[in-house]
Amino acid sequence: MNCFTTSSGKFDLARYPEDPRDRLRAWDAADEYLLRHLQGIDAEPVDLSGTVVVMGDRWGALVTAIADCRPVQITDSFLTQAATRVNLRRNGIDAEKVRLLSSRDNPPDRIDVLLIRVPKSLALLEDQLHRLAPLVHAGTVIVGTGMVTEIHTSTLKLFERILGPTRTSLAAKKARLIFCSPDLRLARVASPWPRRYELPGDVGAVSGLTVTNHAGIFCAERLDIGTRFFLRNLPRRHGPERIVDLGCGNGVIGTAAALANPEAEVMFVDESYQAAASAEATFRLNAGADTTAEFVVGDGLSGVPAGTVDLVLNNPPFHTHRATTDATAWRMFTGSRDALRPGGELWVVGNRHLGYHVKLRRIFGNCEVAASDPKFVILRAVRR
Repeated sequence: MNCFTTSSGKFDLARYPEDPRDRLRAWDAADEYLLRHLQGIDAEPVDLSGTVVVMGDRWGALVTAIADCRPVQITDSFLTQAATRVNLRRNGIDAEKVRLLSSRDNPPDRIDVLLIRVPKSLALLEDQLHRLAPLVHAGTVIVGTGMVTEIHTSTLKLFERILGPTRTSLAAKKARLIFCSPDLRLARVASPWPRRYELPGDVGAVSGLTVTNHAGIFCAERLDIGTRFFLRNLPRRHGPERIVDLGCGNGVIGTAAALANPEAEVMFVDESYQAAASAEATFRLNAGADTTAEFVVGDGLSGVPAGTVDLVLNNPPFHTHRATTDATAWRMFTGSRDALRPGGELWVVGNRHLGYHVKLRRIFGNCEVAASDPKFVILRAVRR
């Protein structure tokens, strides 16, 4: 838990789900800088009486601090939405004050104040700015925020090309603000996302097929080498069983498993709404609209009944926003153990240096190398 001190009060905040081993804060200097600006600490206060939209809030720190203004939060992250609900409740704030929308939902019809926490993905920023641009007006106040390492020339060019003239503030505690003035003369064009690419011919059941990627998906322009290695070494399974593509991204792993075993029931799970939409589009395009599959946005396998899964396929992330952490991998591995039936298997691909075999042996009591090359290793753990 963190004590987030602002001019409007103190707020106890935490990331979600809470992990006693995770010492990372639920806010940073970029959030502080934006709130100081809104509250008039360094300039005139911003009028928040109209429709306020907050895009990309990491853990709900921003909307919790300005909840009295009844903001609309737009995020691609299920965990951000969950963290926001928890943090509002922790601080005794009525959850009805904040409207939670995903990146796939329709935004408000009019935006008077647009606050943007710059995301790691430039593509996601581009897609969201295109979607929101028609909803701003000449008087809309647009302020972005991020750490200095997150704001690049390409970031500012996106704001200018899609919304209007853009400038930045001086840096404070390694954070910076972005000020953008709406230019209604700019042509409003559709987002270039989603995009598609064709898979190479040496990746098993999905060779030569087409993948759909919505903005923000990891390696949305090409097949990453870790996934390519995984596709070449997927377990050969037959018969009716339940398979989970955990952290599915664009769904190419789960689609490959479904095509290799048509009798299987495949579930695609990711905490990103854009990822789940990409996985469904990839699957429907290649497996057919009538083929059975389930697409879930959630916190790993927390919603899956224990002992109901035969195989989990997983390429876990090793970072959360700017922070490198193994917390997500731990949750994925422990969640997989709970969800698997006795004899069920978890297959994990990762860089060799991440040492996932140590974690898997602690959780499952066993782990073996299914395949390896100089950079990646595929590990197999069995639920006993």
